[in-house]
Amino acid sequence: MTIIVTGAAGKTGQAIVAALARTGASVRALVRRPDQTHLLMRLGATEALVCDLYRADELRKSFAHARAVYHICPNVSPDEVQIGANVIAAAKQTEVTQVVYHSVLHPQTQTMPHHWNKLQVEEALFASGLDITILQPTAYMQNLLANWGRIRQDGILRNPYPVETRLSLVDLADVAEVAARVLNEAGHGGATYELVGTPALSQTQVAEVLSEALGRKVSAEAEPIAAWSARAAGLGMAQRETLIQMFEYYARHGLIGNPNVLGWLLGRVPTSLFAFARQAVGKSS
Repeated sequence: MTIIVTGAAGKTGQAIVAALARTGASVRALVRRPDQTHLLMRLGATEALVCDLYRADELRKSFAHARAVYHICPNVSPDEVQIGANVIAAAKQTEVTQVVYHSVLHPQTQTMPHHWNKLQVEEALFASGLDITILQPTAYMQNLLANWGRIRQDGILRNPYPVETRLSLVDLADVAEVAARVLNEAGHGGATYELVGTPALSQTQVAEVLSEALGRKVSAEAEPIAAWSARAAGLGMAQRETLIQMFEYYARHGLIGNPNVLGWLLGRVPTSLFAFARQAVGKSS
């Protein structure tokens, strides 16, 4: 039967859909806008449907004749808890029995609202009676690509937190591979998996790895949050405030995880930052 992916048009959703398609799974991708459907079909989705995650009737219709849902909420949505409740209700009202939830590393962090919201969705899943699996990825290596031009041309890795800030990273491709396994293999029900690809790296260490991969000096710099906020003016106010709270948390505590679980799930060593960066260099050459 069909596997549904919500939030399928984002970078996470695209990676999950493509990974599932490579396994031969029947994938129904749910998107927000009609113009997004063609992209998901090209990535291998069997179906691509427009669905408003706020509409219970649309979710029930979209979930019909499916066995599993991979739920991705829109990034840093202030409505994550309500959307999660809608997805759970639709799953319980249809043939869906398995829900895999795309959460985040350390959701129990109240000072990062989008993490805390995901914890509440996890709690609702525990009480749902459904067969659930929760994936908790750390920050993506792909986030570096947003500033890849500056990194390559100017040799500057700039972030709105100190260069000493230590973050564990993960390749989204590894996350997608695990998602496909969890949805296609037995034995993952009731599990919560932290998906971490690297030890905690300071931004200076990240710059050193990028220097090696690029064959040129890359230096880490801290950007004032006010400067970042001015550059992010295209984001909504709620999104900007949520991300600022995340940056402030990172500055105080970092985001530190352990790669052991991901390595066990993959059956191999997780993708290193150097390997990811070399691949990015190849794609941009």
